[in-house]
Amino acid sequence: MKAWHFIGILLPLLGCSHGSPAENDVQTLNTEAPNVITDSPKPIQKLETQKTLKEINVKQETKHQPQIKDKTLMNVPLINQNPELKYGCEVTSLAMMLKYAGEDTNKMKLFRELKKDPDPLKKSSRGDILSWGNPAEGFVGDMTGRNAGYAVFEKPMVDLINRYLPGRAVNLTGKNFDEVLTHVSEGYPVVIWTTGDYRMPDRWDSWTHGNEVIKTPLDLHAVVLVGYEGNTVYLNDPLSGRKQVPVNKQRFIGTWKAMQSRAVSYK
Repeated sequence: MKAWHFIGILLPLLGCSHGSPAENDVQTLNTEAPNVITDSPKPIQKLETQKTLKEINVKQETKHQPQIKDKTLMNVPLINQNPELKYGCEVTSLAMMLKYAGEDTNKMKLFRELKKDPDPLKKSSRGDILSWGNPAEGFVGDMTGRNAGYAVFEKPMVDLINRYLPGRAVNLTGKNFDEVLTHVSEGYPVVIWTTGDYRMPDRWDSWTHGNEVIKTPLDLHAVVLVGYEGNTVYLNDPLSGRKQVPVNKQRFIGTWKAMQSRAVSYK
């Protein structure tokens, strides 16, 4: 049997409510060095060569480091998850991102295409959740809200992105937030997990799924990170229906980390 497996989750309401150039330089220098006896100590030439190589390497490393902009703001189209998808913040956010990427899709199409976890919801006589699905495997519950719904994590979302943009999905889950901002700086919006009010989660529940125990916050949500400036990030929120919502960056990072730093995009 597996050990207890804790998973952080995001939801509204009950879900979302060959030789290098440097090496060639060394060979050239060694080949052209005069084969005569002199009074000049050879180590000096070697040290100068090493210094030159070090400078070359530093320049190459600097050249390949991504340069993040001071600020950016993308005009990503806003889509509301309601009234059709009460718990559909993830696919609605994904629809915004794919629309920006030029894909012909919409939230209802993505709703039908996203993998679901079919395990039914089982409750105790007191109404406590006993067992349910695993959002790491597929969407848990009923996204429409006609029945209880929960959320979905990054892997099913990455799989769906790759259906539209083959081989271009980028899983930023577990990365440093600066890497996420660098990705946004390069012109790619990011679907990112947070809470409904962008504050630390304060409502938790747990249930079994096979031999696993899933512990998760109930005030979980997904939005689109569309820009940043200074200590502010900008979000398209499918639940509130607000575009380019300004949120304190440090506060947002705290909730994002509480959700296990989940984020997906494309490139």
